[in-house]
Amino acid sequence: MPRNWLAFPALALCLAGGAAQAQTVSVTARGETAPVGTANDDAADDPAVWRNAARPSQSLIVATDKKAGLYVYGFDGKVRSFIPAGRVNNVALVDLGRSGVIVVASDRNNVAAARLQLYRLDTRRALLVPLGDVDGGAGEAYGVCLLRRGRGFDAFSVLKDGSIVHTWITLTNGKLQARWLRTLKLATQTEGCVVDPRSAMLYVGEEDRGIWAFDARESGSNKGRLVGPVDGQHLVADVEGLALWPQGKRGGWLVASSQGDNAYALYRLPGMEPAGRFRIAAGMFGATEETDGIELAKGSFGRHYPGGLFIAQDGHNAPAAQNFKLVSWRDVMKQLKYGQKAKPR
Repeated sequence: MPRNWLAFPALALCLAGGAAQAQTVSVTARGETAPVGTANDDAADDPAVWRNAARPSQSLIVATDKKAGLYVYGFDGKVRSFIPAGRVNNVALVDLGRSGVIVVASDRNNVAAARLQLYRLDTRRALLVPLGDVDGGAGEAYGVCLLRRGRGFDAFSVLKDGSIVHTWITLTNGKLQARWLRTLKLATQTEGCVVDPRSAMLYVGEEDRGIWAFDARESGSNKGRLVGPVDGQHLVADVEGLALWPQGKRGGWLVASSQGDNAYALYRLPGMEPAGRFRIAAGMFGATEETDGIELAKGSFGRHYPGGLFIAQDGHNAPAAQNFKLVSWRDVMKQLKYGQKAKPR
């Protein structure tokens, strides 16, 4: 959530000065979505991407208006459909093959009882078909991330108080079944998360402290490790959205929204070494500020995004309502001087 740094002037000055010490490159967006329907409010929040392997330019973006519901956008930025789901904060999706592309949204309509709303994405008609909802834990729903496993998937429901509820979900003959597995815990407000399917590593952003790593397996330890601390230089609080670019057996990148200075922090996998920072500056489309959710998707998405796609929520899109900016990942790699063929260790 955007933070009013004017309420903490000494802290703001310290962090802003520290952040200036870390080199930060700039890229510009190649596209953007239509604004969400909720105007004059902090409303747009989190995106997820379904890639159309046969026709990449016909891929779809699912994104939240956390005051109203879920949008499906085309890559031209136009709204393909909208479903009034109420206060849904974060969104993730998983391809279950014959069972379809399943979309999961964190439901905070009842702040005392989190739910996970489930939909099937009709990829041909760009529609979300409701499947029902399951328990997301006792508290206010914030983040969600998924890991496909066998005939179902692990869902991690991140609550505002730092709880992370791990649930196993299956869909058989259109019927949802959910089984609680365990609850992890961080000390303070938490939201963004992402899972590396290769290592079964769950990364979670504790907004004021940094990025934690947990074993995502049911049998794994419930104890996390702080692997990307807030330091006021590479990563500036609030820590918001997290996204992953897996490469090879262990390498790739993890990206975090460094909301406190309107930037994005890059880490090298598997060791989580700081590997650069970037901002989205104004160009043909506007800049991004106070970003909440982000998404990073591999593969070609047409001529504008031939080497992958980065999407960021824009907290200031005046005079219009908030929206989502689309960036070529190849542009980011070029500006950071990793090059299109660069391979992280």
